[in-house]
Amino acid sequence: MFDVQFITHFTASISYSDSARIALEGGCRWVQLRMKDASSEELKATAVQVQELCRQYGATFIIDDHVELVKQIGADGVHLGKLDMPIKEARERLGKDFIIGGTANTFEDIRQHAADGADYIGCGPFRFTTTKQKLSPILGLDGYHSILTQMREEGITIPVVAIGGITREDIPSLKASGLNGIALSGGILKAENPVREMETIIRLTQ
Repeated sequence: MFDVQFITHFTASISYSDSARIALEGGCRWVQLRMKDASSEELKATAVQVQELCRQYGATFIIDDHVELVKQIGADGVHLGKLDMPIKEARERLGKDFIIGGTANTFEDIRQHAADGADYIGCGPFRFTTTKQKLSPILGLDGYHSILTQMREEGITIPVVAIGGITREDIPSLKASGLNGIALSGGILKAENPVREMETIIRLTQ
């Protein structure tokens, strides 16, 4: 199984909730709401909207960073960056019924997240991306091969999803690497027809 995750973003003509709708219409069934600079009121209002969309499409709904909001509205889970709440603490607050993902740039990050009870890893960046500030060192395909080899050697089986500047041309090599999926954002929204682009991506990953 090679999963496709969509991370919400916005453009001059597309809102955060619009971006989620585009992904869902294109066949994606995993949406992460990421609104780093939004007020708590704006975030909650959008989260409720996007959660309803995800339920209509039978998709998994993840919120970036905000553990308490996840619990409050009953989202499916939370994704935590390296500067967000520690995964161990989030697991204590949420219990075992919520999905918890963690951001990683190194094998050491993955080892720690696995030990702390994460359900999956968003590992990157694959290449340079403008949708994330304070970018960690670029991994590229060789970086993923190295990390996956170390995971096998230590018997760590947590799913790893590649993130960061991924395009449709990258899918065959990323799929062949042993990764469990990809996460996309800007590459979809910048396409001439975003819904069709997502449909193409989904087809390529099956």
